[in-house]
Amino acid sequence: MARRRIGQEALRLTAGTGSRRSSLEGLARLIDWTPIENELIDIHAAVKGEPGWPPLAMFKAMLIAVWYDLSDVKLAEALDDRASFRRFCGFSADEPTPERTAFVRFRKQLLARGLDARLFCEITKQFKRRTATVKTGTLVDATVIASASHQDGEAAWAGHRGRKAVHSFKAHVAADADTALVEELLVTPGNVHEGQVGGHVLPDVSGHVYADSGYRGSLFAAAVLAKQGIPRVVQTSIWGRPGDDTLRKLRSWNHGIQRVRCRIEKIFGAWKRCYGLRRMRWRGLAKAALQVRITAIAYNFRRTATLLQAATA
Repeated sequence: MARRRIGQEALRLTAGTGSRRSSLEGLARLIDWTPIENELIDIHAAVKGEPGWPPLAMFKAMLIAVWYDLSDVKLAEALDDRASFRRFCGFSADEPTPERTAFVRFRKQLLARGLDARLFCEITKQFKRRTATVKTGTLVDATVIASASHQDGEAAWAGHRGRKAVHSFKAHVAADADTALVEELLVTPGNVHEGQVGGHVLPDVSGHVYADSGYRGSLFAAAVLAKQGIPRVVQTSIWGRPGDDTLRKLRSWNHGIQRVRCRIEKIFGAWKRCYGLRRMRWRGLAKAALQVRITAIAYNFRRTATLLQAATA
């Protein structure tokens, strides 16, 4: 298949322009891109008869779209205009960049080959090696994300604790308790209860598993124990006898869990406030899962950079 060649001319900013080094340069050095390029090698997201854009450059552009909360139109414009974006993706100063429809075709190819899950696993594996710590625990929770349209038949209405129902999907997430890196995730319609599928996102080594009261019950507990984990789930009540100071024990138990479990809320906050995951961009469960996985990859990039910077400070 014909493919465009990019980056033939080194793109450099001249000294004295007052420009500072882009944070994207540091992010680009965090991982070995060769396995990612090998996963993408068969993608040819081009109009019939035209040379295709390099798939690795397209994937990097999708990360930029998440970091800067850009639509396909805005991403195409930014790539054409911003030097730091061009450098990150591998484009030189004077060559053309992909048009909006190229990103649409690229996403279709990713979904057709199921590459979003494989890319998430490969990149997450590299980040875990770079931030290697002794595994002590796992954070498990789910967040509701509004669908792109009420006409999306693969989403579902979901209400929570008296709040207005939302036509949505639900992202079920497991993150490392120490590094707050997202390790596993699953996307379902919004009405799927987290306690029913929480066991499917547990990593092979779970340690203490911190979860809120939605994960109470034998099904999730059995899934945790099957992964040699220890369930630490917020409880709404416990058995006690008069004089046993039962309420104090319940509060103490829940406080110890919430103090650790709350870290996952910061992940969801970053996704929604900074990365545009307040609402799905596209219809359908597969496209929703793609958006969540790309967002999780983008988050893990930033989080890994922060952890490594703190380690060298």
